[in-house]
Amino acid sequence: MPNESPDKRRKMESALNQLKKHTVVVADTGDFNAIDEYKPQDATTNPSLILAAAKMPAYQHLLDQAIKYGIAKGGTEEEQVANTMDKLFVSFGLEILKKVPGRVSTEVDARLSFDKDEMVARALRLIALYKEAGISEERVLIKLSSTWEGIQAGKELEEKHGVHCNMTLLFSFAQAVACAEAKVTLISPFVGRILDWHKENTERKSYEPHEDPGVVSVTKIYNYYKKFSYSTVVMGASFRNTGEVKALAGCDLLTISPGLLAELSQDHSTVAEMLNVEKAKACDLEKVHMDEKAFRWEHNEDRMAVEKLSDGIRKFAADAIKLETMIKEKMLNVKNGQ
Repeated sequence: MPNESPDKRRKMESALNQLKKHTVVVADTGDFNAIDEYKPQDATTNPSLILAAAKMPAYQHLLDQAIKYGIAKGGTEEEQVANTMDKLFVSFGLEILKKVPGRVSTEVDARLSFDKDEMVARALRLIALYKEAGISEERVLIKLSSTWEGIQAGKELEEKHGVHCNMTLLFSFAQAVACAEAKVTLISPFVGRILDWHKENTERKSYEPHEDPGVVSVTKIYNYYKKFSYSTVVMGASFRNTGEVKALAGCDLLTISPGLLAELSQDHSTVAEMLNVEKAKACDLEKVHMDEKAFRWEHNEDRMAVEKLSDGIRKFAADAIKLETMIKEKMLNVKNGQ
């Protein structure tokens, strides 16, 4: 329709397509159908998403294959379950990589969040499984909790092993600075969970997108990274509404749930670029340094971040335990020939 004005064409274009012009859109899901539908660049998973997907009949074959692999590897029941879990996470990742042109994020068990060496060992096991399946480490991001130990594990994986890391459960500016100084590939600051905390712990129950505390936090982190030319990129995560997503248009990446991707694909309002390098360079921010003592103090001073980090680790750990229980039951059935 050559006679249509650019304004009218823009109105017809979905908010999702407009967003993709400013930001790399990532699907926050273990459900392949959602990935097919919204055509994201990358995809992220976590224990909660894998647990939800593993319960779906469509993905039972992946669970069955992982259990056979775990049993065949032998060892104690604990070792068989751990090997099954690793195989299951990688199997979902491999299926996702058939559908996205970019990378998949695969998470290390949250129960290892305070054990640097174990996080490194588990990450290398996951990467080895991807490599066995013909996938190079360039297409995988290893997700680690943004504890001090997790950040140091990320530093070691990047420096010594060339493994790219995605630091998750990130709520404080201290965490963001430590991640940048560790030169990890990517961070996932959690927007919606910050909003949840403020709604639960303050008098205020609603916010405009630009003043949403999660949006404000990610904007500051993005501006700090760009102002001081850090290589680490920012992927806003854990959104509660499309207003938060649109308020961060221009962020390096945004990982969005299928529900919100659906809303954005039906929304035809204008999406403007809110974050960019030029604006960031002009920001009035001072450079700071985070050694372990400074990190622990500064992070501890942020009550919201302390509570949400520990809560996030507990929730991911609880879902990992639920997944393990499911695996143990199925494993027993297989061994008993049922």
